[in-house]
Amino acid sequence: MQDYAARLSHYVQFELLELPAHRSGRAGATLARSTEAAALLERVRPSDWLVTLDESGQQLSSPELSRFLSEAQRSSRDLLFAVGGDQGLGEEALRHSHLNLSLSRMTLPHRLARLVLVEQLYRALTIQRGEPYHK
Repeated sequence: MQDYAARLSHYVQFELLELPAHRSGRAGATLARSTEAAALLERVRPSDWLVTLDESGQQLSSPELSRFLSEAQRSSRDLLFAVGGDQGLGEEALRHSHLNLSLSRMTLPHRLARLVLVEQLYRALTIQRGEPYHK
């Protein structure tokens, strides 16, 4: 994770922020997701594009993700990528997202999803610049 974060910093400003998890039993899962979504949405400015990661989201190829990043750059948008905790993301966050993205139809542990996302962001930026990493 640290390696790709360092690589990304050569192209864009990158910050990893972990919000505190709200753990509760199965009965409180909806409340935990809602509380986490509210904490996330407090950080989203009107000019930001929120990209939520969810297994039901849209699947993009690496070149398609690169084009999405280019569109955000042309629109002068900051992107906030949100990987949910153990219970997933709350509906409020999913509704407010500019893009609901799926890395896979399979369920991934959130730490692994975060690593895959950061690597794919790096890959997308190298595609934009025509660098050989993508091959």
